[in-house]
Parts: sequence; structure tokens; C-alpha cells
Amino acid sequence: MFEHTSRYYTLETATFTTPDDRIVVYKRRRFLPRGADMPLLVEVPVTQGDRLDLITARTLGDPEQFWRICDANNTMNPVDLTAEPGKVLRVPVPQV
Repeated sequence: MFEHTSRYYTLETATFTTPDDRIVVYKRRRFLPRGADMPLLVEVPVTQGDRLDLITARTLGDPEQFWRICDANNTMNPVDLTAEPGKVLRVPVPQV
């Protein structure tokens, strides 16, 4: 259902049967990990005009892994991370 690089890949798939016997398949909820507990690769200061996908491409080599930086910074909204120039972002060690 999801690529192996997706944040949802390892989540359990569950089913729910509605009162009219229709089966709904879904992924279980994903909870954010505690960012401070994630191994740190580097800290990156945000500059004016920075975008999280560009920071992620530069540091992790794949712009679609932006969610890893969100996790490491306890943030659900990626835009929040680059809204304030000078803010220092934690970039976690990529997990295989």
C-alpha cells in the first residue's frame, strides 16, 4: 500500500466491518516519536527562503524524507519548521 520509505509503511493494516457488513481496510494511527530520543546526524540553521524539501535533499539525499526532520523536531506541520529564519533544525540519522 505504501512505499518502503513512507512513514506509514510499518504501520499495521486493520479492518473494520460496518453494520451493513461492508469491510473498511485502513492503517492504524501513527504517533510521533520523541524527537530528542532520535540519533542526531546534523543541526541545520534555517535561512531566509529555505524549504524543508531542499534541506532534506541536502542532508538526507531524498526530499521525500522531510517527515523524518518533522519527527526529529516534534512537528506535524512541515511549514512551521522553515517559517522562522535562524531556527536550528535537528536532522536525524536516517534509518534503513
